[in-house]
Amino acid sequence: MTGEIPEGLAIEQVWAIEASYAADAARRRPAVRAEHLARIGELRAAGTVVEAGAYRDMGGSLILVRASDEAAALALAESDVYARSGVWSGFTVRAFGRVVRSEELGGG
Repeated sequence: MTGEIPEGLAIEQVWAIEASYAADAARRRPAVRAEHLARIGELRAAGTVVEAGAYRDMGGSLILVRASDEAAALALAESDVYARSGVWSGFTVRAFGRVVRSEELGGG
């Protein structure tokens, strides 16, 4: 049984986007923060964003998203106002296996 997923649990494939802040992010961020947060809220409500937040040390942000592939996840990040306005300076996108209850995947 080693390596098996216990009954009632599943692994959901999502994408972890780690966004790096630009050196002057603290100066740039206030002007666009409300727009950024509103969009994150909309994407959460739509089920695209699973979780999102920033590290307290202003070292970057972490966003877990549901996307068809790595390119789609990256495009989602690049279209954010933080990317367009230079608050974020770059991204790392990696596949992430999120442990969920089986019913959370819709398959019961």
